[in-house]
Amino acid sequence: MSNSALSLKQEVVSEIKEAIQNSKSISIVEYRGLTVEQVSELRSKYRAEGVNYKVYKNTMVNIALKELGYEGYEEYLKGPNGFVFSNDDMAAGPRISVDFAKDNEKLVVKAGFIDGKVVDVEGVKAIAKLPTREVLIAQVLGGLNAPISGFANVLQGTIRNVVYALNAVKEKKEQEA
Repeated sequence: MSNSALSLKQEVVSEIKEAIQNSKSISIVEYRGLTVEQVSELRSKYRAEGVNYKVYKNTMVNIALKELGYEGYEEYLKGPNGFVFSNDDMAAGPRISVDFAKDNEKLVVKAGFIDGKVVDVEGVKAIAKLPTREVLIAQVLGGLNAPISGFANVLQGTIRNVVYALNAVKEKKEQEA
């Protein structure tokens, strides 16, 4: 193998390692049988969510994963695979892949990597069910806001009762006068 070919392969392995290290989750999907239009639609869905979709040679991914210390993934690196790198929202890539696979049976979700661990298709589907980051933030803020709202309502009720009592005293004084 020539030095230029070897250096190109080393660059690809470095690119894969960097993509893996910068991702919050990675999904492996098999795209065999998808039309060009379907792949283009899938790529645009990924792009809209800030997810990267790349097709690499399995041998290059294998080298990168070995160098990073991953284990137990070898069975998933067979056939034509696409790699989905979720950089911002851990659940974005798996969610798009699982949803797209429901409508297009030719796309097969095979496995994934989360926090340096290999997960099977069921693990990827479980991550896909997680709410989006915005929904989680809204839920947390709603949970934080609930006690404050309840406390404000209690205080408002107490103040309202004081106003009713003062109004009753005023009316009684007016009747006596």
